[in-house]
Amino acid sequence: MGKSQKKRQMRRHNPVRVPDSHLPKGLASASASSSKTEAILPIIQKMESVDPAERKWACVAVSNLIQNDPSTRRLLQGKNIVGQLITRLSDSEEEVVIEAAGSLRNLCIDGGFDICAEMFNKNILAPLKPFIPKISATLSQFLTSPKDSPENAQKLVYEFADNVITILWCLSETSNKALNAINEISLVPFLMSFLAARDKLPLSTVTSAAQCLYVLTDENPPIIDEVRSNAEYTACLLAIVRPEDAAPKANGKDKDTSDVRTIAFRVLTCGILRNISPIPPPSIAATVDLDRDVVLPTLEPVLSSTDLQELTQAAEQAIDQQESIPQLESLSLKHTPKSDHKTPSELELERLETRLRTVQLALEILTGMCATLPDPEIFSGAPGADSQDGNEDEDDEGMEDAGDIDMAVEDASGQEAPQPPAFFTTLVAPLLKFVHPTTLSFPPLGAPSPHPPTTSALSAIHISALECLNNIFLSMTTSTRGQPSSLGLDPANGRAVFDAVWGALRLVGTEISGAGQERRREVWDIGVGVLWGVGNLFKGALVPTEEQVQVLIQFCNAAQDPQVKVKTIGTLECLAQHPESVDANRIISAYFLSLLPPNANPPTHTEPLLQAVSALIDIYSDETLPYDVNFRQGRYLDTLVQSVEGVRKVVRSIDRKKERELRLRGEEVRDNLVAFIQYRRDLRL
Repeated sequence: MGKSQKKRQMRRHNPVRVPDSHLPKGLASASASSSKTEAILPIIQKMESVDPAERKWACVAVSNLIQNDPSTRRLLQGKNIVGQLITRLSDSEEEVVIEAAGSLRNLCIDGGFDICAEMFNKNILAPLKPFIPKISATLSQFLTSPKDSPENAQKLVYEFADNVITILWCLSETSNKALNAINEISLVPFLMSFLAARDKLPLSTVTSAAQCLYVLTDENPPIIDEVRSNAEYTACLLAIVRPEDAAPKANGKDKDTSDVRTIAFRVLTCGILRNISPIPPPSIAATVDLDRDVVLPTLEPVLSSTDLQELTQAAEQAIDQQESIPQLESLSLKHTPKSDHKTPSELELERLETRLRTVQLALEILTGMCATLPDPEIFSGAPGADSQDGNEDEDDEGMEDAGDIDMAVEDASGQEAPQPPAFFTTLVAPLLKFVHPTTLSFPPLGAPSPHPPTTSALSAIHISALECLNNIFLSMTTSTRGQPSSLGLDPANGRAVFDAVWGALRLVGTEISGAGQERRREVWDIGVGVLWGVGNLFKGALVPTEEQVQVLIQFCNAAQDPQVKVKTIGTLECLAQHPESVDANRIISAYFLSLLPPNANPPTHTEPLLQAVSALIDIYSDETLPYDVNFRQGRYLDTLVQSVEGVRKVVRSIDRKKERELRLRGEEVRDNLVAFIQYRRDLRL
């Protein structure tokens, strides 16, 4: 049972913002499913035109065509659009370069790892590197003497810098090879110059710089050390998240979304500070308790003020009202639209996506904080620690249990039970509302989402919330040694959380193997880990239902990842230990026995096998429990005896050098099995 550690691939801003996994593989299928196939050839031809206006038109057309359209994006990829746009970064005309960078940025954000990897492999860094000093020089001149700066300085600093920074941020999450190459560019002074001048620059550009720095400081020692050791940098970061610091000023059309973007900027800065902590003296940040005084006061309002159902309804209204983008045939070379052309409904959807991404980021930061058991003093001092979220009118289907998790439970006699610690009510109850899916959380079966960016953000929130819960319950189990009462937790707390998470998984559904449903599967994979964590903490208190047992067995059989099988077996083990649930115990134990050698067909993978053996030992270690009748009547002892030689062979096959911990675990389980068999024989029951 592992914690959700800070993995770069898990903390990406959007793994695939506009996925194409629901489409059949191959260019033929992309061509058949794209409504813009005929527009591709003119773009490819004009991309290499001698007329710079046509080259610019082609770059802008790429951005317009790929908007929320994975089929056309894949089709353009097949025509080497990435290579052609990279070539245009060295164009003799500056406007062509700017538009090419904008299209590459959009491809990076929408397409995820595969496109970013293609860009890196096609050496996009070669034309990008010279832009860094050029942008820096223009920025410096623009800030010191705006009147004397070049005519195009604003566009270069604002739009072009934003595009270049975003490409570098996406590339840095592609692979360690790409990250190491970007580390050598010396980006930290460049990025910090934008943060330092935040009051004089557009919020969107500054936020992109913060996002890039957040990613670069994620378990990346060279960059962490560079930022951490510079007192000026750390003081700047701290000033951004201090309440007394004036928020960056929005300009023009940014005013409508400035609050949303300002919050996103502050949350990103919290993430950077946590990434580089602990901060050494003489920085002023070294004197501050970051988690208690900075991070939580910033994150808590973001989470408590967010209602995913409301945001989903707002997104659905914007989708219904969405105006069509300019058709390609109506775009003349004289009136080429800006590459950031947005309709009012698109701007509203972007604003909503920014809110959702900010929530996702806040949850990711909390996941790192909860990798160890939270300090009760930190959470008891957080705003809202003594009160509930205020969302008491939640009436969503399947969330009745989650809505009731105020943790003020009563025992069977009607007496109020001891109250759980502050961090439990402050963290767990609010997190549960983020695991509950909405109508836009996942694509429909066999079809794309009506708005892929919103769907991508919502599903990422569910996953991040589950990862955070996973860490919390694993930390609780470790610290309490299986005695939740030592934290003031009542079994009713555990049942309420288990039921709430199970209710969310029910709504996610079990159709998780189809194309385009990868995020549903990921929610299940992590959700089962949360169920195991809760079950471990409240063993014997969770009453299994027939549906839970059957669905978990089916899920375990269908899972391809051995670690997911281990978590599912662990969850079933906890359910099997409810003393009065004799029938459920019989079904679960029979399933575990079917995984043992020599009868398992196909043979069970090593780690799930060890988990199943360990589970059977744990379940039937107390012969006085009511369900022990199943062990005796089912002659489980005979089956265990038959499995011993097969278990020994499996343990011997584990390479002691390559998988030392697993080998030690296997030897322990093997020895426990032999000792358990002898123990049950000695009972003579």
